[in-house]
Amino acid sequence: MMAASPSVSESLTASGQTLSGRKSEEIADLIDLFSKTQYRAKEVSRRVETIEKRCLELFGRDYKYSVIHNTNGEVCGHYPQQIVFLEYESTELHKDRFESTVQITKLQDLVNRSKMARCRGRFVCPVILYNGKHICRSSTLAGWGELYGRTGYNYIFSGGTDDTWGAESEPEVPEDDSVRNGDSQLFDKVRGLDIKLLRYLSVRYICDLMVENKKVKFGLNVTSSEKVDKAQRYADFTLLSVPYPGCEFFKDYKDRDYTAEGLVFNWNQDFVDAPLTIPACFTKNLSINWSEYQSWDLVHQTQNYLKLLLHIINSDDESGLLVHCISGWDRTPLFVSLLRLSLWADGAVHASLEPTEILYLTIAYDWFLFGHMLPDRLTKGEEIFFFCFNFLKHIVSEKFSAKKKQRRKNSQFKDTDFTVDDLCKLKSREARGSVTSLSSDFSLITEDAGGASSLTNEAVDLFSGQPLGASSWRKGHTSSPQTVLWNRPDPMHERLAHPLSQEAKSSSSSSSNQSEQGFTRAGSSPMSVPGRRCPSPSERQVRLEAVREVFLAAYSSTVGLKSSAPSPSGAITGLLEQFARGVGLRGTNSII
Repeated sequence: MMAASPSVSESLTASGQTLSGRKSEEIADLIDLFSKTQYRAKEVSRRVETIEKRCLELFGRDYKYSVIHNTNGEVCGHYPQQIVFLEYESTELHKDRFESTVQITKLQDLVNRSKMARCRGRFVCPVILYNGKHICRSSTLAGWGELYGRTGYNYIFSGGTDDTWGAESEPEVPEDDSVRNGDSQLFDKVRGLDIKLLRYLSVRYICDLMVENKKVKFGLNVTSSEKVDKAQRYADFTLLSVPYPGCEFFKDYKDRDYTAEGLVFNWNQDFVDAPLTIPACFTKNLSINWSEYQSWDLVHQTQNYLKLLLHIINSDDESGLLVHCISGWDRTPLFVSLLRLSLWADGAVHASLEPTEILYLTIAYDWFLFGHMLPDRLTKGEEIFFFCFNFLKHIVSEKFSAKKKQRRKNSQFKDTDFTVDDLCKLKSREARGSVTSLSSDFSLITEDAGGASSLTNEAVDLFSGQPLGASSWRKGHTSSPQTVLWNRPDPMHERLAHPLSQEAKSSSSSSSNQSEQGFTRAGSSPMSVPGRRCPSPSERQVRLEAVREVFLAAYSSTVGLKSSAPSPSGAITGLLEQFARGVGLRGTNSII
């Protein structure tokens, strides 16, 4: 008897799964290279060239862009060889809406002349275009030691000339006892060029993530910052000091089995001297008690800072934002990446990219090509890179959405970090049976243990026992070309199961919200909301969950997680292996 030939729909489904599997493998290959190699613009292999070309292709899907040339790292040794300057969105709907007023030749000149103003030459670089406004990244301001050192270095190795400042002016190094005047003149020139670049990019807001006013090593100020510029050269900008722990703090995160709840930074250390400083115009509309910032755990601190950044870029229709830390390659990519993914989940940027594509772009461009030292950070256990993408489960709420929506009146959940819809998605562990290896004492990867973010977002298919991988979602279009939806192919699988993790103590006062509103805490009996039907997850949640799932699968198959103490349930291994199976990957590294 002749076997029936496969239907067209079956062939298309198989083809789509194969394509999705290839894209997931592309993510794994990228992370594998990233974990072994730090990017240097002057040492680019064919494999890295392929990554750079892929990034350009992904940017070109939605934007008209120009390139700032950084061949062999001539401008900055740890910026991409081809730095993308996004001019305007290239979709038909927005093609003529936000045209760039920036001339790329003038921008290249300003970049070349201003790079000395910033630590390690990591100049102000636009990386995200949102509603015609540039979100930029950089390092902090260079101190006098680095300025004089680099000036002398350039003079010696350029044959006795230094054209950093252009033909109009030469740096004047003081030759008499007027050291203060000499420093002032040099800073005027260098920082004046930095300010010109900021203004040319229409940047008004500067968000400084340093916990120090100035970085001090061996008793010397090696870097400075806009907030402590004595001449107040940056007074025309809106400066925000939002101190956030450096990469060293994320070793504590790893040592606590990747649990961010209850992990509070020690603000009493001697080197911590930068206070939280935010203009009142940004604090009054966010309903956040900023005076309590030193008691926030890592989850709430990151959530609140992201809300602040999103509020800033939505409060001004014309001005851009600069985010920086010290060197601009740890905390800076964390928030740049979260901003890019959050805006993408709203359909506001990179509208045509699928979850695997936006994940590839932000890992490759925001982290790898801008010099994050992942091999060094992994050796030291400073897992800020992993934290970034695992943290996506904490920002699926519409409260992090850039879309301006009418809030529902008289909602008793409006001040919490979860909604009725979120609670609807919670199912009992018994209902899941042996679908996953997560046990009741598991609190490693899921992290969501009490507090305002008590929901985990590992979506599990109740029928097949597999996680909802990127291959399970199909791409569809709404009436707006700026909106892309990923929908389940089978309407039977509308229900989601969310594993609940162990209750953990948190320093945040919002951890009491659940019990105050009459709900059982996570960790024992199931949560339920009787009398109403659970709706489907929001488009934003679907997108971010898909990105996080692909990341976890790729990370488990390459780097893996190293728990400080073996989980008695083997939950960490089981969860990541499940993600790997869901997108067609198999773990090659044991997770110990």
